[in-house]
Amino acid sequence: MIAHNVKVFPSKLTPAIEDQLAWKLASLAADRVELDRDVKDMVVNRIIDNMGVAVASLARKPVRVARTQAIAFPKDGGSTLIGLPNNQRYHCNWAGWANAVAVRELDFHDSFFGREFSHPADCISPLIAVAQQMDCRGADLINGIVTSYEIQVNLAKGIPLNSHNIDHVGHLAPAITGGIGAMLHLDTAIIYQAIQQAVHTCYSTRQSRRGMMSSWKAYACAHAGKMAMEAIDRAMRGETSPSPIYEGEVSVIASMLDGPKASYEVSLPAAGEPKRAIMETFTKEHSAAYHGQAMIDLAFKMREKITDTNQIEEVVLKTKHYTHRVTGSGANDPQKMDPSATRETLDHSVMFMFAIALEDGTWHHDHSYDKVRISRPDTVELWQKVRTEEDPEWNRRYEYAPTYLERSHGGEAVITMKDGSIVRDEIHVANAHPGGLVPFARKNYVEKFNTLATNLADAKERNRFIELCESLDKAHSVKELNVVVDGALFLDDDSIMGIF
Repeated sequence: MIAHNVKVFPSKLTPAIEDQLAWKLASLAADRVELDRDVKDMVVNRIIDNMGVAVASLARKPVRVARTQAIAFPKDGGSTLIGLPNNQRYHCNWAGWANAVAVRELDFHDSFFGREFSHPADCISPLIAVAQQMDCRGADLINGIVTSYEIQVNLAKGIPLNSHNIDHVGHLAPAITGGIGAMLHLDTAIIYQAIQQAVHTCYSTRQSRRGMMSSWKAYACAHAGKMAMEAIDRAMRGETSPSPIYEGEVSVIASMLDGPKASYEVSLPAAGEPKRAIMETFTKEHSAAYHGQAMIDLAFKMREKITDTNQIEEVVLKTKHYTHRVTGSGANDPQKMDPSATRETLDHSVMFMFAIALEDGTWHHDHSYDKVRISRPDTVELWQKVRTEEDPEWNRRYEYAPTYLERSHGGEAVITMKDGSIVRDEIHVANAHPGGLVPFARKNYVEKFNTLATNLADAKERNRFIELCESLDKAHSVKELNVVVDGALFLDDDSIMGIF
């Protein structure tokens, strides 16, 4: 890896194009290296993972809305929409948009935590959409996905966005752009211009993930993918973009991050060096924000010690800064304690997650958020007794871990009973984490996919999809990399009207 210093320059001292971060990201994308077997296998895992959570969300309104928008733009030889027959094709930018919303809606796929948070698999839907329209081989799609992960993970390690209230899709946009460029074998100069446009159009605030959250939480990544596709298209036609997008005196760094005196270090693979960043990422076993994954597992574990949740006086979850501030009491969002809050708000409330998991001993992407279920008086009473507390020890376990994969994403639960007794336990990482009790392997990804898709797609269709995924490296086409489901899911889509 080569460490690149990134800082702001006045216009009269603009660095040479080869010294700009966008060029270095583009060079990384254009560098075709042999991919390691475990890296290719992990790409397959994440494609399977994405499809399962997407199929499970198809009947939800945000996904239906995005799909009806995409259906307005049919295109012969275009891309598939998840769930619809493979002979129905649409413009890739709209298909990628709708499919990305479906993947993101349930907050149920992979994550990475560096100096910035990310969900790197958000890159997969737009890349598949472009691959289908451009009739790419499976090996090219895999290379594009690996490249996208490499860019996003390394940007997340080097440049924090959340601390400036900028949404993490600011790093997703250049990652998708670079991935498309790699998949299409584009020149560095074209990818460079496209990356700059994508970054310029995708830096947005984190209000999408605070307060009463809306469906835009699922759409934000889709928007980044759509902007990336349009940026590549424009750059392929010879157009240029705002430059230098990172180092300029009114660039995203100067205007939105640490300002004119900012200095960041972004490490990227040297030419010819393997791209392995995907191996530092991990998926979710539960449909909720990653900060709550370990806490759900901890609640399951502690149920054995709590015979009657009505006898609980207080629950304090001692955890790291980010869990406390993003999904915990430290967010100061009263909506996180409100049973009438949106699904998007509840899946970012660790107090809600711990209470439901402690009572039920299970977690389900639909049932655990059912309004009747979560509004039960005993549940609401328990929920209001849960709070988080930032703890220096858990901050240390997160911030000073030897590697990113060894970071602690858990915490300690201290449950005080009405009789004064105390029950406590802790968890380092979620069970499905690579360092957890039951790390996810191929069989777990397939099992998760089948669990989510069983009542929606028949066994023949599910098996066809899995077989295509597992032979993707040798596939001459990815045009049918899709899962077709029961058409009844789509009967009411015409009722959603807009401009298109």
